[in-house]
Formats: sequence, C-alpha cells, structure tokens
Amino acid sequence: MKLKASAIGALMASAAWLGLGLGPAVAQTATLLPVRTAPAEGRVLFTLPAPDAQGVAGRFLYASSIRQGLGSADLTIDRGMVRSQQILAFRRIGKKVAVVFENHDFRATGDADVVKGGVESFPTSVIAMLDVVATDAAGDLVVDISPFVTRDVIGIADVLNGGGGLTGGSNAGAGKGFRLVDGLSTVDPASLKAFPDNIEVDALQTFASDQPGREVSNIAPDPRQVSFIVHHSFIRLPGPGFVPRKYDQRSGASGNLHYDYGAPLGEDVAQIVANRFRLEKVDPTATRSRVKKPIIFYIDTAAPEPVRTALMEGVNYWRAAFDKAGYIDAFEAKMLPPGADPLDVRYNMVNWTNRLTRGWSYGGGIVDPRTGEIVKGNVVIGALRVRQDMILFQGLVGTAQENTGAANDPVRVSLARIRQLGAHEVGHALGFQHNFIGSTEDRTSVMEYPGPRVKLVDGKIDLSDAYKEGGGAWDDFTVDWLYSAPPPGVDEDKWAWDKAQAVQGKVRYVIDGSRGPEGVSPYSSMWDDGPDPTAWLKQMMAVRRVALTNFGPGVLHAGEPMANLQRVFVPVWLLHRYSVYSAAKAIGGIDYDYLVVGDGRDFAKPAPAAMQAAALDALLETLSAKELSVPDRLVMPLSSAATGPRNAQFSQEVLKTAAYTAFDPLVAADVAAQITLDALLDTTRLIRVYEQHRRDPSLPGLDMLLDRLTAATVDQRGDAVARRVAYRTLITMARVARDPESSPDVVAIVNDRLRTIAARLAKGGAGEDGAWSRSVARLLTDEEMLAREFAKRQVAPAIPPGMPIGSPDSDWIGE
Repeated sequence: MKLKASAIGALMASAAWLGLGLGPAVAQTATLLPVRTAPAEGRVLFTLPAPDAQGVAGRFLYASSIRQGLGSADLTIDRGMVRSQQILAFRRIGKKVAVVFENHDFRATGDADVVKGGVESFPTSVIAMLDVVATDAAGDLVVDISPFVTRDVIGIADVLNGGGGLTGGSNAGAGKGFRLVDGLSTVDPASLKAFPDNIEVDALQTFASDQPGREVSNIAPDPRQVSFIVHHSFIRLPGPGFVPRKYDQRSGASGNLHYDYGAPLGEDVAQIVANRFRLEKVDPTATRSRVKKPIIFYIDTAAPEPVRTALMEGVNYWRAAFDKAGYIDAFEAKMLPPGADPLDVRYNMVNWTNRLTRGWSYGGGIVDPRTGEIVKGNVVIGALRVRQDMILFQGLVGTAQENTGAANDPVRVSLARIRQLGAHEVGHALGFQHNFIGSTEDRTSVMEYPGPRVKLVDGKIDLSDAYKEGGGAWDDFTVDWLYSAPPPGVDEDKWAWDKAQAVQGKVRYVIDGSRGPEGVSPYSSMWDDGPDPTAWLKQMMAVRRVALTNFGPGVLHAGEPMANLQRVFVPVWLLHRYSVYSAAKAIGGIDYDYLVVGDGRDFAKPAPAAMQAAALDALLETLSAKELSVPDRLVMPLSSAATGPRNAQFSQEVLKTAAYTAFDPLVAADVAAQITLDALLDTTRLIRVYEQHRRDPSLPGLDMLLDRLTAATVDQRGDAVARRVAYRTLITMARVARDPESSPDVVAIVNDRLRTIAARLAKGGAGEDGAWSRSVARLLTDEEMLAREFAKRQVAPAIPPGMPIGSPDSDWIGE
C-alpha cells in the first residue's frame, strides 16, 4: 500500500494538534523523556518538550499491560497480557496538560484541508488532565503522570463485572458493581525505568464491590477488594522507513483496519494494512542476506522446566521459514535474560500465566495503528494447557511409560504439543491468522489447532507421531509473503499480489469461521487430522473403544485418589467430540476459498452428496447404545469417593451425575449424545440442508436427515441408554422448532415430524418402554408442560468444557 510523501506531509502539517502525526514527535535524547520520582509524595514526573503551535508537548505510542493478574480463565486479566494500545499526545490547554488518545481509525489523506476535515469529523478521547508542576526557561513542562496511570485505562472494572473479557469465557462467575478505589490505588515510583525509546512504570489499582461474584471469591484473599499491578509503556513513535503492506485476504496475514475518506473515487474507503515487524536486509538487492535487526522472542522463565525449553524449541520452528524467505538469522527464540522485565517493550515475549482453571493461550502485541508495524510481539501461554494434555494422554495410554521418552510417554507427547502451541501463538504475534485447513493437507501449518495423530497399531494405541516437529508449507508461504520485499524498482503491491496468486492450488487456507458445531466448511475444523472428516471420526471412535476397554486404575499414579478416575474418564469418553463437529460440517457444508476478482479460481461449492451421506452415517453411529453405554465394570470404580477441600480444577472437569459420588452412566450417555445432536440439529445447519435440497434435489434434505435421525434413535429403544438418547433427540428437535433463529420452513417440518412421532408414541405399549412412550407423547403435545421442561436449568445436560477454557457453569460441585 503506497503512502505518497505529499499526503504524509499534509497529514502531519494539518493534523498535528489532534495527533495524526506520522513521524516521531520527540527529539532523540539519552532517555525518551527526562523523568524523576518524588517517592515521598507518590509522584512520577515527566518533563515534556515545549508545546508546539497547536499545544502538543509530545506524542508517543502508549500501551498498558498486566503485571499481576487475576488468574482466572473466564475473567481475562492475565499476567503478561497487553490490553490497551493507543497513539497518545500530551496537549497543553491553559493551566493543564490533557492526555489525549488520538483516533487513527478514521482519516482522510489528501491536501491540508482534506486532512483537516478528516481529523475534525471524528472524536479523540481525553483520558486525564494533568497539573503542570513546573515550567523551565525553554518552555518545557514538568507534569505528574500519576493521575493518568492510576486510572482504569484497561477497563478492569468492566471485566470484573462480566464484560470486556478477551478470550470468550462465559463470565458466569463475574461480579457486580466493581469500581476503582482511588484511595487504594497509586503509582509505584520505584518501578520507573527510562530508556532511549521507552519509559516503563507500574501502578497499583484496587477495585471494590459488595457483590464480587464467584470467580473473584474463589481467588482473591478478600474478594470485596481485589488489587492488580498495571504496567504502562510510553514508546517512541516508529521512525520513517517502514513500508506498509496492503492486506490480501489470501495471504494468511492479520491486519489493521482504518477508514480513509480521501481515497480516490472507485477505491474502498475501508483500508487494511497487514501487521508485521520491520525486517530489513543488510543488502536489499541480495536473494539471501542478514538483517539489520533480527526478530527475537524471549521465553518467560516463570515457565517451569521442561516446559520452558520446549517452548523455546517450538518458537524456534519459525527460524526455518525466515531462512527459506532469504533472511539469514532473522528470527530466534531465547530465554529471557536474568533481571530483564518481560513487560519492557524492548522484549518480544512468550509470557507464562497461571490460572485457577485451564484457559486459552493467545498471541498479539503492540502495533502502530497508523502503519501496521508491530513494535512488540506478545504471547500469553496458560499453564494448565499442558497439564490437560497430560490427562488426555494418560487416559489413552496410562502412566506406565511416563518420563521414559517412549512413544507412548504422556510427558513426551505433551511437550511435543507445547512446542506446537508456542510456535502457534508466536505466529499470531508475527502477524499470522489461523489456518484450520492445514490438518487436511498433512499438517501444513502450526497455525492450526492440531488434533493428536492417534494411531492403532496391532489393536493398540500409538502416539509416536502425535504432533509434527516444525512448521509446514503454509508457514513458509506466509513468512515469505508478509516479510520479504521486492527488489528495488519493483512495484510492491503487484509483487505481493503475484505471490498470493502463485500459491493458489498448492496449499490451502481457511480461517476459523466458527468455533462451534455450526461451521460451514467441512475442511476447517479444530483438533482434527486428515483429509476426510468422516474417516477421522471413525478413527477416533475406534481409538475411543480401545481406550475404554483399557480404562482403569492404570491411568492414575500410585497413591493417587481413585476418585480422579472421574476426571480422566471425561476426555476419553468425549474423545470424539471435535471429530463429531468436523464430520457434521460436511452436512449442508460448503467448500470455499477466499476469492478475489481476477484470480481465476472457482466459486464455492456444496459438499458432495456422497460426503454428506457418509458423514451422516458416521454421526448416527455415535448415537447408538453400543457406543454410548459405559462398560458395567467401570461404574463402581468411577463411583469412588473423595475427601478434602473442593478443587475447582477437578469439579468443572467431571460429569454432573445424579448423586455426588455415584457415577450415573445414563448421564454419560446423555452428554455424549447431546454433543452429536447439537452438531446435527444446529439451526443454521438445518437451514442450509433445507435450502441445498431445494436448489439441488440430489443433495440431502431436511426430511431425509430427520428420517434417518429418528430411525436411529427414537425407533431403536432397546434399553434405558437408547431411551435416554431418544428422549434427548426429541427434546433437541423441539428446542430447534422454538428457536427464534430457525427459519419458518425448518420450524414447519420439525413440528410436523414431532406431531407424527407423538401420535405414534401415544399408543404406548407394555413395560418401561410403554411408560416412556406415553410420557414423551404427552410432553410433546402439551405446550405448557414442554415450556416447563425448557425452563429447567438443565434442559440440556451439562457438558464438561472441551475447548481450553474452563467455565463456572460446569462447576456443579461448587454450586
């Protein structure tokens, strides 16, 4: 994306007072600004340069982050996370200095008047008013920065009150009425550090509420007053020389969106620039060259060994991709040096955070919103992820080979997973999006959520090739597209477009259009493996059968409470949950790519009829009583009791059975069935199935899907397990018919099918099945009774969390 020099000059000249400058606003000094502390007064003093004609006394890139967090998976206030980032200007207004967050999402390039009009059309945000402590003879201003850094700039109160979370937790345990307490908040003068390009300072912030909620109550010493250390970074604006790259939706890059109202007519006002580090060859004419400043990521030594080393090894997977792109020694992962501050913007970081329950890891960083230049890459890895992986692998192969380095050593496999996770999250921090189709092409990218490759060899589970070492072909392409530069004199936009065009047909790219079972692409799924989603589901079901056959005390360690079998049982019992989602996406599925005009590729197309039919067959098999019956020999071991304090890491991970200790195999069947039913009967899926058959009768339709489903469940009531599955099927269908998002066509067909089934069941029969049939028939035909059923708290069974984030909703023991 070309930014003309004349446009930049006009932008700087006309908009300086409102903060749309595109160059550094402060001259180079020994430190970014002269700073000092007044510890006795609790003040931190910045000396700002004399204001210019518009009153601007310095402009900086500003970011806030968390030094001491909450340790919650649901209320995301994580150690090491970056939250707020802005272009900040200090502007002298009378006796005060305003701290202004500028608005770079909206702009207008052109002559001075066009630029000025763009600036004045949208607001800025004044965050604080500072007193001028002193003014020297040169006009420099001394201000106390404390009133700004003690404000809730991050929005911690919003998160504590159930809003503003980063990673999609349920927020069910959030509180109410949290507010910043000024009298219990202060800047920390001892934390102040000043360097040539950045200033770093901490503030203690305390939030109070009389209704702190379950999550804070579970964690804080006094939940009514919870305190955090918030870190503030003031950063020199990046200098000239960085070339923004126009975003291409085929590239796999992430980007910054802004609106340019000075764009020529015929061009979109919405403009996206790709996010990337400034990476320059020493010799820009050479195919291969060393770089002026390598990209170095540092591993947080708060991570324990051997995880710490595994993270470094995984992050270093990216070295090869940069080398293939012609950048010699351009990327490296190292351990954070002793004494270094991980929140210092000079360090790209892989942070380690501990939480009460397991949660997401994530990658991002600090980006110049004007150009897309990444100033600091920042990753947060949740400590319990690797431990949850360990539980899964122990459930599959037991603990006998632990720490042996053997193929089925759960420690070995879990460290292989953490290497991949480190590479994945640093990929985000480098500027790359997910690629969830990589697993279908034999693991072309670390930007997947890879499922472990679990094999059956001679009837035994084999984890020898669970995770790939290193990146793949897609990662090589993305690094080349985003970071390499054309030879001098070559048009950059055309050069980048041609690179994106050349990879088409060689390696595919599909991001995560959805996280749940409602997804459209049969090839874009999380935690899957292989080109055929139905084959993967069948493979996982076969592995699950072997794992359940072998399941017992051998999945635990000597001396471990037998009650822990309940926790290990869940990931084994629900081993197929993501395979179900993957296969379900074939039904009513659409195979698509990210097309651009002129690239010559085909439009999206429906998943083939044979693929949809095979997926439906496999999904219906997961609802059979044979697959959903817990072996009788496991019921009593799974009913083992435990003593001791309540442990949230245990209680949210187990099945909510009918009685505290007694394991209920019908609940286990209920939960597994609901996973498949949620996928098959997803409202958007049913709409697509109805519509695809209307356009093309050779593709499956809604009538066929419902016929096959009811034949496999309602008509196969051989025992209590089968009746539970049949009940869950009918209740889920009834919920779909009452879903406001359902189409009238789907509602009509589903309701008609339910009436037909109810009439048949009303005839009843003898014994338990007859009683069940008449009861369900009454329920389906009595709207008030059905409404009461839907009003129950657990109209659907409580499914233990599967994705890496925990949920207070699942903590049924602690209710």
